[in-house]
Amino acid sequence: MIRTAVIAAMPGELKPLVRGWRHARRNRVDLWRWSYSTGEWVAACAGAGQNAATRALTEVEKDGPVASVLSVGWAGALSEAYRPGQAYRVAGVIDTLTGERFRVPQIPSGGSKAQLETWLATGAKVADAAEKQRLAATYKAGLVDMEAAAIARLAGMRGISFQCIKGVSDGVDDRLPDFNPFLTREGQFQAVRFTLFAFFHPRYWPALKQMGENSKKASQSIAESVLDLLDPQETIRKQNGYPDLRR
Repeated sequence: MIRTAVIAAMPGELKPLVRGWRHARRNRVDLWRWSYSTGEWVAACAGAGQNAATRALTEVEKDGPVASVLSVGWAGALSEAYRPGQAYRVAGVIDTLTGERFRVPQIPSGGSKAQLETWLATGAKVADAAEKQRLAATYKAGLVDMEAAAIARLAGMRGISFQCIKGVSDGVDDRLPDFNPFLTREGQFQAVRFTLFAFFHPRYWPALKQMGENSKKASQSIAESVLDLLDPQETIRKQNGYPDLRR
């Protein structure tokens, strides 16, 4: 059986992709599976950050080895060239904690909107506008996230294929609240605490509303890009009754 792992941080990043997949939660990791005649796609998320991403992939591997892994999810734009709501194929990942660079093999896909020369910086925290400027200047990257470097490193250690697709949730100059105080040590987002905070800070409401709309569009674009990469001719989906992505 050919197993492909799709690793994200939050369930919302995967929602359009995993509609109709079997869901389970195990060891604080959300898992979704879709099986076909010769293999299965397994999506997993355990929270924000490299440690959470590592836990998610480890949980997938408990059911058997994977042949390839994708790091997907929301990312912040470090340049105006990256449009909120759009997903991008990543050409390389930079771990800003260690300086490591991981080149992503360029695999053609049918009709993808991807930009293969996009580099992604993986940081230790949610980047605000000032941090985005610093990352862009230091690493010449186009996007920033908190997870992809861990998955790239693990893929290299295991000798398996690695790909990365990120959807832009916030633009380079967006003035958003600091999300970092609302992330637990395990990378879980404390939604109730943040909602209470946002209620008393109406100056952030327009930006948060826009971010929500961007994130929803980005998740849809991520799903389309992932399926375009995994099954560019739609052969697997047509032969195995894949659920309608746009329902």
